[in-house]
Amino acid sequence: MTIKSQVLALKYRPQKFKDLIGHEEIAITIYNSIKNNNSANAFLFTGMRGIGKTTFARIVAKALNCENAIESKCEKKCDQCDPIANSNHIDVLEMDAASRTGVDDVRELIEFSRYPPTVSKFKIFIIDEVHMLSKQAFNALLKTLEEPPKYLKFIFATTEVKKIPITVISRCQRYDLSRIKSEELFNYLKNITIKEKKDVEDKAIKLIVKLSEGSVRDALSLLDRVTISNNQSSVKFEDAQKIFGYINKSSYIELLEIIFLGDEEKIIDHYRKLYNSGIEPNLFLNDFLEVLYFLKNISYIENGGNNFSLNDSDYKKITSLSKEIDPNATFLFWEYTLKTLKEINIVANPNLLVEMFLVQLTYLKKKNVTQKYQQNELKNTPIKNVDIKNATNKDAINQIKNIKQEDEKIEKKNTLEINNLDDLIEMCFEKKEMKLKYELENNVNLVSFSNMNIEISFNDKLNKSFVKDLSEKLYDWTKNRWLISFSKEKGKMSAKEKKNIQKKEKITEYKSSDEYKNLLEAFPDIELINLEKKDD
Repeated sequence: MTIKSQVLALKYRPQKFKDLIGHEEIAITIYNSIKNNNSANAFLFTGMRGIGKTTFARIVAKALNCENAIESKCEKKCDQCDPIANSNHIDVLEMDAASRTGVDDVRELIEFSRYPPTVSKFKIFIIDEVHMLSKQAFNALLKTLEEPPKYLKFIFATTEVKKIPITVISRCQRYDLSRIKSEELFNYLKNITIKEKKDVEDKAIKLIVKLSEGSVRDALSLLDRVTISNNQSSVKFEDAQKIFGYINKSSYIELLEIIFLGDEEKIIDHYRKLYNSGIEPNLFLNDFLEVLYFLKNISYIENGGNNFSLNDSDYKKITSLSKEIDPNATFLFWEYTLKTLKEINIVANPNLLVEMFLVQLTYLKKKNVTQKYQQNELKNTPIKNVDIKNATNKDAINQIKNIKQEDEKIEKKNTLEINNLDDLIEMCFEKKEMKLKYELENNVNLVSFSNMNIEISFNDKLNKSFVKDLSEKLYDWTKNRWLISFSKEKGKMSAKEKKNIQKKEKITEYKSSDEYKNLLEAFPDIELINLEKKDD
């Protein structure tokens, strides 16, 4: 079945220890233990998807039951190896714990284990995704697992080892299968393309390796997809990009450069080209995070060997850009990107959220780029009359000081004074903090307000986080620490109560007017609910 299958992940599934890649040390350890008749009662293989857990289990089962398999002389023609490979051996039972989780299923296994093997040396139970078993099922398995009959072996596989009780893990010989290294996976895929007579460009294979994240099964599935999707004789890197919807890192690097130049129109235009090419907003933000990571840690990243994340050109660009950008700006961008990722699922159109996010980054960068980057940008700033050829360091420094002073003036101008409760409510309205505005108007009774010290009394409806939220916002708005305290005094009536009293007084006053009396004569059944003053 696996040989004739057209699916590469099954066609090239390893059948012997020597066929495995990336786990040579584990394979040698198990091989030696079986060869010396010193194998464990139970094996536990853990690791991420598609790295060979079930494959390992079947190879171990074959090695235990077929003497030729351990010597690599069996070419899957005997009565042991072939049925095990096809999951239909009478003494090797494979069970999917995801579909059989209950204690009754385990009891059935235990009952079955009482009888010796029919045609082979060992009776073997392979349980895939073993972490899905219930607590009662694990408990029922413990005694048999610790002291099984000599002819019984257990082989477990799981992607989430932390969900397995420690009492079970302690009774197993555990092997953690790591991700396959990029270079090993590349060579493996390259050999398969040669065997399949497929002309796939090395860059395209490297892209498959990157997208597979160390999973052999994912890599083979992607290779299958790219060779089937492309009808041409050869598969180029550009073809793979289109098929997978992958965007070059250079596009993100170019986007960062535009952000630091502050050109909003170019930013939106550049992002829309990426979006139209097929990239999803949440995937864009994750890739943007990856570029920010490279930007901060490029000095610790080796370009080559096992790393296919960056090509030589992108590596040089990021290295150059990292020297010009303040790490504080990178950290700020990182936090803001994470914040946007959290918000992306609560908006109807995530695409618009990303566009606004990119525009906002241009404003954030003004306060966080290094002086060095600002000095470089003086060359590209037409509104500043600076003679670059004859400018001295002093000229550049003075230019930077002027920019900083202008920013400080703007910041100071935009800061509103808060002298009383009405000012604070107005500030909340202007800053779109409607939750705080509602609390201040409805649930707060002012006792005193002076010198950044607010004393209030409150009712039971006041939000528990009100003081914390208001303190943070006041600090953001005024750059000063405010003291907000509770008082046992009753305090003044709330803003809402004042409005209601004023409303009633206006209604009472208007009811005594001639205009209202004339209205009553014309419409005897009218009722006055509210009064509003119009500008006209």
